[in-house]
Amino acid sequence: MSRHTLLRIAACCIAACAGVACTTTPDRATPPRAGHATPGCPGAEDTTHRQLLGTWNATLEGGETARIALRPHPELAQSVRGTVERAGTTAQAAGDVDDGDLTLEESVNGKNISATWIGRVVEGSCGEEIRGTWTNAQDNRTIPFVLRKQAGSP
Repeated sequence: MSRHTLLRIAACCIAACAGVACTTTPDRATPPRAGHATPGCPGAEDTTHRQLLGTWNATLEGGETARIALRPHPELAQSVRGTVERAGTTAQAAGDVDDGDLTLEESVNGKNISATWIGRVVEGSCGEEIRGTWTNAQDNRTIPFVLRKQAGSP
């Protein structure tokens, strides 16, 4: 995720807490990279927020599972927003993918970041598998994860 993207997300989170609408414009159009993808199957670095849309099944090391549902972010172009359902709780989530790197922030109270999902799109997965590390914001506990897009999801 680019520094500019992080700053836009942080600014909009602050604005949202203050009850102010946040509008942004996309950074720039990024042309596809030659040689990284096959038709209909983006390479890891060519994966965009569009491939994040839909439902994902998460498996965390140790056997814990979660369901993540993502849709277009209404205020941040090229970003996603949705929910993380795990162990009987539902948290809000927002994030993006930049050059194949996923950053997803999770919030159980809608105000503070409670955890982050930092990962990398798996090359050859057509943007449908992401591996990385989930980090608890309270105690910095980390757990490796695998996200797989649910079959039939857009």
